[in-house]
Amino acid sequence: MPFVVIYDANVLYPSTLRDLLIRVAQAGLVQARWTHRILDETFGNIKKNRPELPATALERTRELMICAVRDCLVTGYEPLIETLDLPDPDDRHVVAAAIRARAQVIVTENLTDFPSSVLSGWDIEAKSPDDFLLDQIHLDRKVVWSCAQQIADSWRKPPGTVSDVLASLQRNGLHGSVAELQSE
Repeated sequence: MPFVVIYDANVLYPSTLRDLLIRVAQAGLVQARWTHRILDETFGNIKKNRPELPATALERTRELMICAVRDCLVTGYEPLIETLDLPDPDDRHVVAAAIRARAQVIVTENLTDFPSSVLSGWDIEAKSPDDFLLDQIHLDRKVVWSCAQQIADSWRKPPGTVSDVLASLQRNGLHGSVAELQSE
């Protein structure tokens, strides 16, 4: 059975990264989880930064995400929030969800907000999306490459290539993962 990961809002924000993380879960490399609160944060930030995007399109994307990954929504984590002490109290809900889901990893851009001194007591580790995807590449390079190919195949306007997908991931800071996928 694949290990459980919580995707933080900041890694679900960039569309290509979000797509790759979801496809990695669909491929069975991990069991991806998130909460409605994480999705509220993700789509609230997208709406704020991209006001030209129709609210109906954002809601549709949210619904598709929930349908795309079986059992992705974590519930019942709320009582744990107040018991946690983190540098940013606004991130306590992410750790609470990770504890409730029995996750081994929180994938986040904000590593300093999730200190190992707090997470290790729960056998949870925070990883950047680049480090997390590098781990997945090392587990099964062909599957991750296939996920990137699927993303390219889904792009219609304009059509995309794997190189386009990798360039987008590079812009999102996934330098190690992109370099690893481009090698060989």
